[in-house]
Amino acid sequence: MTQIHCAALLFDMDGVLIDSTPAVARVWRRWAIERGFNPEEVVARAHGRPSLTTVREYLPNANHEVENREVERREIEDLDGVVPLPGALDLLDRLPEDRWTIVTSCTRALAEVRLKAAGLPLPRKLITSNDITYGKPHPEPYLKGASVLGFPPADCIVLEDAPAGVRAGRAAGAKVIAFKTTTQESALREAGADWILNNCADIALLNHGKDLKVTLRT
Repeated sequence: MTQIHCAALLFDMDGVLIDSTPAVARVWRRWAIERGFNPEEVVARAHGRPSLTTVREYLPNANHEVENREVERREIEDLDGVVPLPGALDLLDRLPEDRWTIVTSCTRALAEVRLKAAGLPLPRKLITSNDITYGKPHPEPYLKGASVLGFPPADCIVLEDAPAGVRAGRAAGAKVIAFKTTTQESALREAGADWILNNCADIALLNHGKDLKVTLRT
């Protein structure tokens, strides 16, 4: 057991709070096949990054906004199997609402739909791909996440499941908890994760005052 103190928690969404992996894989696999790309490769590269980034990489000469809207439309419509991951709802319910937010590579519309489908609360201040210029692994998403809560990034803990997100959190100056929900432990360690857990069920909130005090079941 490891005890840590922090000012706030910055959660990624898919793979940290929500299991949307089957839906994401279905959408990107179909998109890849229709456009003549290797579906397994596309699905792997799409995880943890804004969909627009993936579209631009694979179709550099296409109308990126149109392609991205089509991907978003399909993801919003495909909510089969979108469920909360273990411990997510309990942890969010215990946290003071001004001490946590979600920093996701999804668009705002998609994030809100998935959170509702999974039965999870919407944070007061949500950071999505609509709010940033540079996606993960750039530090901008987590710098903005810390900023909207009013805390320095160094006082925050980022919770991630993808190497790109881990690198974004570390580049922002935060400590990072990584979950083994979608990525092998070795890749998370290589990306720089400070702690590696199974999921939110391995985190217990002991108290909250000036700082959050949490226990990690490492």
